[in-house]
Amino acid sequence: MLEFVKELFRKSTLKRNASTVETQFLPLGKIRSYVAVIDVEDTSFDACKTLIMNFFRSHNINGSVFFQDFRKIGSEDRLITSIQTTITKKDLDWIGRPNKYKMNVLKEQNPDVFISLIKDPSFAVEYMARTSNARFKIGRKQMDGKLFDLVVKDPSGKNLSQLESFQAIKDYLTRIQ
Repeated sequence: MLEFVKELFRKSTLKRNASTVETQFLPLGKIRSYVAVIDVEDTSFDACKTLIMNFFRSHNINGSVFFQDFRKIGSEDRLITSIQTTITKKDLDWIGRPNKYKMNVLKEQNPDVFISLIKDPSFAVEYMARTSNARFKIGRKQMDGKLFDLVVKDPSGKNLSQLESFQAIKDYLTRIQ
């Protein structure tokens, strides 16, 4: 019963807070800012973060990388990513939505492109993508309502890392005219 109620609240909050900005493919020359969301549990996350930042920097595009970190962190453990751009389980409300502070950090970025490199996005990532005013949205798994304009899926029988997925996205971004 609780899951049913949670799902109702999720649908309601998505409907109420979803961005109304029309999305489309944007050529690299029209992209001025980006936000990318990656999972720290993917072993390639650090190399992926560096590749993303270097790629966009080489095209004079500003932005940020947000991190999904749902690992259980003990009292001796430390976050290995920026506290401002890391979404932890503690940052989620009861329906799985990131807190207002994290959402404001995302909103302040005002990205032209939103990229989710999460293979199986949580509700938190879906909420971030749906409420983002980005004009071009890219993901690894399509969500209801054709949320993403470009979806880069793993080839059948292969399990790509976030790094490999971003390599493919990077190739597409440089080809879109």
